Amino acid sequence: MRILGWTRFATALGLLLAISGRGLALDTELDPALKPYKKAAGEVAGSMKFVGSDSMNNLVALWAEGFKRHYPAVREAIEGKGSSTAPPALIEGTASFGPMSRDWKPQEIDDFKKKHGFAPTTLPVAIDMLAVFVHRDNPIKSLSLEEVDAIFSKNRKGGAKNDILTWGDLGLGGEWKDKPIVLYGRNSASGTYLYFKENALFKGDFKDNVKQQAGSAAVVQAVGGDKFGIGYSGIGFGNANVRALPLAAKKNGTAVVPEPKAAYEGEYPLARFLWLSLGHKPGDQLDPLRREFLRYVLSADGQVDVKKDGYLPVTGQVAGEALTKVGISAP
Repeated sequence: MRILGWTRFATALGLLLAISGRGLALDTELDPALKPYKKAAGEVAGSMKFVGSDSMNNLVALWAEGFKRHYPAVREAIEGKGSSTAPPALIEGTASFGPMSRDWKPQEIDDFKKKHGFAPTTLPVAIDMLAVFVHRDNPIKSLSLEEVDAIFSKNRKGGAKNDILTWGDLGLGGEWKDKPIVLYGRNSASGTYLYFKENALFKGDFKDNVKQQAGSAAVVQAVGGDKFGIGYSGIGFGNANVRALPLAAKKNGTAVVPEPKAAYEGEYPLARFLWLSLGHKPGDQLDPLRREFLRYVLSADGQVDVKKDGYLPVTGQVAGEALTKVGISAP
């Protein structure tokens, strides 16, 4: 369930681009509909606390830095231990925003409603491609999601008949043939963990031998240091020691390279929105601090920060609808 009513990334983004009447340039150029941030006339000060996604730590820090250039009196605290930490913090009122790389679970929404009397608000603020990384020297060309499932999951709900344990099981020969595949991933508090479980493992369970890492960057670092390793992480965490594999949604399907064009056109099978969650009662006005921060994030300035961190900017249409949801006029 998408709180904003979007059930699939590809459908949502394709529809919004169609509504806008002009496509976003299919590289990482900003949509011209995104306008520069304009400083508010009144005073904006106070403290913001962000609790949630590790994958968004650097991005939130960039947003806070850019925002404080307009409002030097603002202070921020960022705690990124995983998307699952965002709902409890927002329920208890100890966070201003909850950065999340996944949707809210139904039980989390119910718990928020019981406490506050209304549902949490979740706004799309960036686009990510969840990538499957291997060591740079690994000769594997691509994988299907069925193969990814058979590599990482003990259930094989993706349809594979046999477990995939060695690189030879994927057709590699020579020194690779008998080498076990070493698995790296995130822990269960991570939104990336849950997204991968639901979309790449078809809601199956991870194998017990997945080496859980504390953060997304740690996953990529581990794979880069292990010739026979494989792991999953946001595309923005890639480095020179790893390769992000093209992925095919179906067995024998066309493998799609994780490039911006494929994400915007809905072809890459593991594209997703990144979200900022907050407590906002419909019809109420946001306080100036949160209002202006959201205006900054969903302006051209804020989306330039998205590009700096290796993610993809949202379209002007997506930004406008998100701001309208919390009663803000787009800049």
